[in-house]
Amino acid sequence: MNDSAVGSEGGWQPELVVIPLLYLVIFLVGTVGNCLVLAVLLRNGQVKNTTNLFILNLGVADLCFILFCVPFQATIYTLEGWVFGPFMCKAVHFFIYLTMYASSFTLATVSLDRYLAIRYPLHSRELRTPRNALTAICFIWGLSFIFSGPYLSYYQEFQLANLTVCHPIWEMSQRKVMDICTFVFSYIIPVLILSLTYVRTIHYLWRSVDPLQDMSESKKAKQKVTRMIIIVAILFCLCWLPHHLLILCVWFGYFPLNHVTYVLRILSHLISYANSCVNPIVYALVSKHFRKGFKKIFICLLHKKAANKVHMAQVTNTVSMLEAEFSEVTHISEALPGHSSLCCKVPAQPWGEAEPVGHQQKADGSFITFSVT
Repeated sequence: MNDSAVGSEGGWQPELVVIPLLYLVIFLVGTVGNCLVLAVLLRNGQVKNTTNLFILNLGVADLCFILFCVPFQATIYTLEGWVFGPFMCKAVHFFIYLTMYASSFTLATVSLDRYLAIRYPLHSRELRTPRNALTAICFIWGLSFIFSGPYLSYYQEFQLANLTVCHPIWEMSQRKVMDICTFVFSYIIPVLILSLTYVRTIHYLWRSVDPLQDMSESKKAKQKVTRMIIIVAILFCLCWLPHHLLILCVWFGYFPLNHVTYVLRILSHLISYANSCVNPIVYALVSKHFRKGFKKIFICLLHKKAANKVHMAQVTNTVSMLEAEFSEVTHISEALPGHSSLCCKVPAQPWGEAEPVGHQQKADGSFITFSVT
């Protein structure tokens, strides 16, 4: 796992700074972006239709990948060895493939959902229900656990040349079979489903829409959502393609360990990991609904921040007024002859409902009571 040794020579190594910074950008953009997507969908109960449920599931998978995988992978290029223990060695790689499977299966499922919604809008209503979508999501995560489960034993922490590393421990033949199965089930089959469904969807839309007639609002909305999902699917295919091609080159081609292959490996990792942070950007650029949702959340956050500042200013101003009034009472008590002590009673009223200061009342000739707030 610690491949930075390949490019290690004397002198300053730029990858020790540049690559962690790129991972940091992916982490920040992905965390903020996917949290905004989840907030938009959950804030106003926007998960009542099947497409939004699948988009929500895709956001959860991307957020899990960003939080549980990217920070640990970034340390490969900054630390000499693996420092997170044997449990994280297995868990990080398990989560990488778990979320990858969940994303690819979700995109394949949502492509089928879009095809049914456009090709059979009436007949598919009984099938395209939130309950069935939740069942499909549970099935997606179940399959993802099954396919990614072997990676819990694929990697292990051990000592290598006085360094603690996290590296595959399977035999070469077993690793080859596992990597090929991962390529087929997590990439080839979902891409084939995506291609077939979206080609048929686009073909149907092209034939059914008459350019001389006005399109209904429902059809326009469906086309916009379908276009957005197609862009997300294409980005997924493009981002994960270099990763799978490099693995195939390792097993079936020529892939020596040198500076060129080291750079190619880094780029393939960065591009595939960046896929988890590009979807919110696509939603913001393509969907007016998401743009409005993002703006509302930012406005709410700004209003809350402004309200907190106003509240703190009011509290500070009120405390300053109280200190000034108590100081005035102290000066009056010191100026009174023959009275060394003064009893000051403050009524339990809200700070915004203060009575006028300076109302005096004698009581038994022994002390003077001031009503101060």
